[in-house]
Amino acid sequence: MNGLLLRLAITAIASSLLSSTPTVAQAQHPQMSPARQPPAEIPPPAKKAARVEIIQGPALEVAHDDLAIIRWTTTNPGGTDDHFAVVYYGTDPEDLSQMAKSPIRLNRNHPEMIFRVRMVGLKPQTTYYYKVTSTESNGNSDGVESSVNQFTTPSPGERVVAYPPQPARPR
Repeated sequence: MNGLLLRLAITAIASSLLSSTPTVAQAQHPQMSPARQPPAEIPPPAKKAARVEIIQGPALEVAHDDLAIIRWTTTNPGGTDDHFAVVYYGTDPEDLSQMAKSPIRLNRNHPEMIFRVRMVGLKPQTTYYYKVTSTESNGNSDGVESSVNQFTTPSPGERVVAYPPQPARPR
């Protein structure tokens, strides 16, 4: 008897779910089935900012003997939603011929953007010089570029953590 009541209850719930109110998409287009609904509209790119500024950094976030991550924050550049964070670097401050870049997706509602780029294939105990910039996905510059900065990779097996700031170790 209990099994029969359970089956009846499940059948009643399932049939009420199947015949419940239409979804939002169906309410907008009642003659179309959900599978045939038009795709959601993609909004046009945000207006490009008149002036983009680096408001924090660039700075070393972490470094191992063979890689480093550089981070910086700018005002929101606007433009296309997809951007690239770009670091030009090298061991000579006059020859920053190597490049590393990372994709980033802008949030139109945030006033600032945090960029991070991972540089790989570095040599231990070597001083690297770098400058940063950012571009839209179409290659157009955001119009901001840092001055040249530097960091030194640690010895093999060691790492440097510069962000977030680490508390001082008790002596």
